[in-house]
Amino acid sequence: MDWLASRGVRFNRAYVQSPICGPSRMSYYTGRYVRSHGSTWNGFPLRLGEPTLGDHLREIGVKCALVGKTHMTPDCEGMERLGIDLASAVGALVSVFGFEVFVRDDGTNNSDYPNRHAEDHDLRLREHGMDGYNPWEEWANTDLGPDGELLSGWMLQNSPFAARVPKEYSESAWLTTRGMEFIEGQGEQPWLCHLSSTKPN
Repeated sequence: MDWLASRGVRFNRAYVQSPICGPSRMSYYTGRYVRSHGSTWNGFPLRLGEPTLGDHLREIGVKCALVGKTHMTPDCEGMERLGIDLASAVGALVSVFGFEVFVRDDGTNNSDYPNRHAEDHDLRLREHGMDGYNPWEEWANTDLGPDGELLSGWMLQNSPFAARVPKEYSESAWLTTRGMEFIEGQGEQPWLCHLSSTKPN
């Protein structure tokens, strides 16, 4: 991290609009306070019609892509009220607030949320011998205790421990590689890549 900081800009007095990650991202996307944009918790949609960073940049020809975590939730009620089909090109774009999804991984337990987790990461883990009922939970989000018991990363007392997944197969490495793939494929196209890792590894 020190090396990375030496090559960039250090924000040593950074603030966020919410301690909850989803609403904080919606403030980043809109430039508005949480109480103004209305997405007050993870899973609460940003109201349809709120212009976002993706919308503004797309208007001037910038391709805006998402790689990783976001917790964006489409305003299905608003889309239904206005007759916008979620499966249409317009519906797909407004459901991710002006960003194109290159790869999405919200860092959730994919057994509980099978449609929200990037399942190809699970397949990659299985291909490299990290099997189980839920490889993401059992490898990428868990460490082993002294007696071989699984120490889930969902439990706060386990937060100091690294996940037992080898670092080259971690979500951070996987998402960084996918972000690089997006960047390398843009050529002369102006772009913005929102690369959001699930967690440090």
